[in-house]
Amino acid sequence: MRTAVFSSKSYDRQFLEPAAIGTGHQLSFFEPRLSAETVVLARGFPAICSFVNDYLTANVLGQLANGGTKFVALRCAGFNQVDLEAAARHGIRVARVPAYSPYAVAEHAIGMMLALSRKYHKAYNRVREGNFALDGLLGFDMHGKTAGVVGTGRIGAIVAQLLACFGCEVLLYDVVPNAECAAVGCYVTLPELLSRCDIVSLHCPLTPATNHLIDAKSIAAMKPGVMLVNTSRGALVDTQAVIDGLKSGRISYLGLDVYEEEADLFFENLSEQVIQDDVFTRLLTFPNVLITSHQAFFTQTALEQIAKVTMANLTAFESGCEPPNEVRAGGAKK
Repeated sequence: MRTAVFSSKSYDRQFLEPAAIGTGHQLSFFEPRLSAETVVLARGFPAICSFVNDYLTANVLGQLANGGTKFVALRCAGFNQVDLEAAARHGIRVARVPAYSPYAVAEHAIGMMLALSRKYHKAYNRVREGNFALDGLLGFDMHGKTAGVVGTGRIGAIVAQLLACFGCEVLLYDVVPNAECAAVGCYVTLPELLSRCDIVSLHCPLTPATNHLIDAKSIAAMKPGVMLVNTSRGALVDTQAVIDGLKSGRISYLGLDVYEEEADLFFENLSEQVIQDDVFTRLLTFPNVLITSHQAFFTQTALEQIAKVTMANLTAFESGCEPPNEVRAGGAKK
């Protein structure tokens, strides 16, 4: 099946092309993000393959349908960027990759905690400049700290396990508790978690209920000097409220792998340009902020699995079977 792959980089080709061998799928790679301006590139393709910053609005989906597209293969777990109701109206089916490597994201979150607590990023730059002084690099032991995991699905559960291995007291919050986590942590209310934890790590999906879950009110309820890490969805965090929290000292450490306005920044080389996002550039001025560009998923294991599941979704649709990872209005089927 002819498939247009949007937001494609060299690493997408590296993993998708081998996975397509023997499937009969013909992949055409397009570097631009899918948008109302670029959707014309998909005309004539029965299927498209999109990523996290390809926004499939009602307008884009309507144009896709008019161009003959019947299937959208998301090479990511999240699907909040897709208007699923519009997709259903236009007869376009959507499938995702629900789990690629939860360990990749979980380990990245723990890595951010370690880097922030021991200031690895600052130490690395100092040593390269011949500065071997330790002033300003004082860290803290994670052992004995109270760490909170908000969202205990596959990724959050692994983070909880790893934090327990460090000797942390682990507090958990989720609207649907995970029985497997009970062995390593204790479920509490979100207000209790925020008020007691030295470290808070976010691992929940983006829904209307979780949009700006971390806002001025929740930050005010946090333990002074808290570390906040978000490797989940950018819009879980009200960025301006977090900046205010950093300025007041309520937040002493911030680790972000996602950002609510990342679409025009992440996955691109903007080193020769002036970044126009003033909120993001303000974040970069804080010495206690560590930002990575949505790379928590970016391991060989994860990319191999993403490619494998994406091809399976395309094959199922082409053969007339129900895609195993289909998502519909109201949430994922599985």
